[in-house]
Amino acid sequence: MTKKTPNVYQFKISLLEVKPSIWRRIQVVETYTFWDLHVAIQDAMGWEDYHLHEFNIVNPKTGKNTIIGIPDEDEIADRLTLEGAQQNIRDFFSLNNLNARYEYDFGDCWEHLITLEAIIPKEPKVKFPKCLAGVRSCPPEDCGGSGGYARLLQIIKNARHPDYQEKITWLGNRFNAEHFDATQVRFESPTKRWKLAFEHGI
Repeated sequence: MTKKTPNVYQFKISLLEVKPSIWRRIQVVETYTFWDLHVAIQDAMGWEDYHLHEFNIVNPKTGKNTIIGIPDEDEIADRLTLEGAQQNIRDFFSLNNLNARYEYDFGDCWEHLITLEAIIPKEPKVKFPKCLAGVRSCPPEDCGGSGGYARLLQIIKNARHPDYQEKITWLGNRFNAEHFDATQVRFESPTKRWKLAFEHGI
């Protein structure tokens, strides 16, 4: 029996409440779990993946909103989180169920809109995931969410601001808010990321 070639899901990931817009367009295979998709989003966006995350999507089987991420033993009964590594994206995303929310860092509350743009056949010998396009750099970690990021941009544009040198030093003198190059995106193995986060106690 010939093994079926998996389809490719093309997503646009848009960071919400930030202007000008910051977004990425990526492709992943349909066999991906939500943990795999999480790692791909982190790498494409430019986050450093040391905060918690969760997906919020309608379950097409129940019609109810579903939270997918890393379950917490102390969760209340009416807010259960499904384990992302055990949930497949093709069981939730479809051309009839295009959108999900993805939140990263529950302190800074970075909200992303995930939109399924297309489901296409996988081409032979093409490696996935892929980052096709995007605009503007990812905000620095721990800068205070969308409001803090907006203030940060105002400060570093004004060399006379009293906090200018402090922020430039904190950024490492190399932050360019307008820069993004899809060809420079490097995707790490989701399995490797899982081992680093959980099996090594990080």
